[in-house]
Amino acid sequence: MMIRPCGAQDIPAIFSIINDAARAYQGVIPADCWHEPYMPLDELEAEISRGVVFWGCDSGAELVGVMGVQDRGDVTLIRHAYVRTGQRRKGIGEKLLRHLKATTTKPILIGTWGTATWALRFYEKNGYRLLTRREIDRLLRT
Repeated sequence: MMIRPCGAQDIPAIFSIINDAARAYQGVIPADCWHEPYMPLDELEAEISRGVVFWGCDSGAELVGVMGVQDRGDVTLIRHAYVRTGQRRKGIGEKLLRHLKATTTKPILIGTWGTATWALRFYEKNGYRLLTRREIDRLLRT
């Protein structure tokens, strides 16, 4: 498996991976937040135009996982971390997260749905901690 920066040619694969993997949220997140596709193409392109840089993991000739990173001044945000449903539990998310962690010396913040218990466990297993509501609110204000 190889980690690499994604380019414009990867947008269709990124779109496919995000919307395949996000199916896990259906019935878990608030119903008014779920839609098909979970992330429309114009929203993905808007995220990229706002500075989210996607990195991908190739297995053979196929992009199987993606994770975005966004510089927000004092912190680095991890955004839109997804692995194709059929490729989960192979260490792809960990490889992407380790790679992106190594690209910054700033504190890393990661947002995910509080009801996505599998995502919370993944990040905690990789050394991150859940913030209190008060800490979250303070960070969102800044």
